[in-house]
Amino acid sequence: MIGKTVLITGGTGGIGKATALGLAALGAHVAVTGRDPQRTQDAVREIRAAGGGPVDAFIADLSAQSEVRRVAGEVFERMPRIDALVNNVGGYWNTRHITADGLERTFALNHLAPFLLTNLLLDRLKDSAPARVVTVASNAHKLGRIDFDDLRGERSYSGGRAYNQSKLANILFSYELARRLEGFAVTVNALHPGMVRTGFGSEDPAGTQRIFVPLLRPFMKSVTRGAVTSIHLTSAPELAEVSGRYFVSSTATSSSPGSYDEAVAARLWQVSAESVGLTATA
Repeated sequence: MIGKTVLITGGTGGIGKATALGLAALGAHVAVTGRDPQRTQDAVREIRAAGGGPVDAFIADLSAQSEVRRVAGEVFERMPRIDALVNNVGGYWNTRHITADGLERTFALNHLAPFLLTNLLLDRLKDSAPARVVTVASNAHKLGRIDFDDLRGERSYSGGRAYNQSKLANILFSYELARRLEGFAVTVNALHPGMVRTGFGSEDPAGTQRIFVPLLRPFMKSVTRGAVTSIHLTSAPELAEVSGRYFVSSTATSSSPGSYDEAVAARLWQVSAESVGLTATA
């Protein structure tokens, strides 16, 4: 990865930071986004120590579209090329939270944030080609369904249902973007990192999480192991022309049957574009 520049959202903790550390160790120029300034500074020092090179940081809450747009603008100013974008940021909330844009937080952060950021950075990615877009999804997508009649969870909300829907949206988006980028030398893939020991969901956990996560923790992956597939998709030479695939344990595999529904993907793209105020997309 020497000479390559990678932007990782949510790169100040958990799988995101482990991904940044791994790519920095491979020689990449790493940039990360984070919400908390102090935590971000600490992560930058750690990542710089791992790679020895420069590390860029952008402070933002990506659940807010104005913040996504601001970060995209700063990236254009500070990063003359982007060889890979790793859409890693995400979250789980057991109760319904509303963003600054009046949207349900899980859908806004897990899907609309990477959708908007990726589209805003597409010109830079195309100019840097060959380039890669890697999105951290989850096997939870197999339980998901895109409820176009209630994307904001206003009629009925379940933390698990909202999360599963957002992860299915990640994969539908990845496949649709891969189709739209054919011929541009920008690959797009999604992945399942596995069950990883992080603080994921601890801000507003479900009752079952409080009970079962402590019991399962000894059997979960470390964050270093959880980042392996993200690092592989971002750096492996043999994946330079592989696009529109879903990976588990660094191996391409099939996602759920519903994730291949091109009509649903196209509709989701249109709804997402309208939700974030994009009039021209890839």
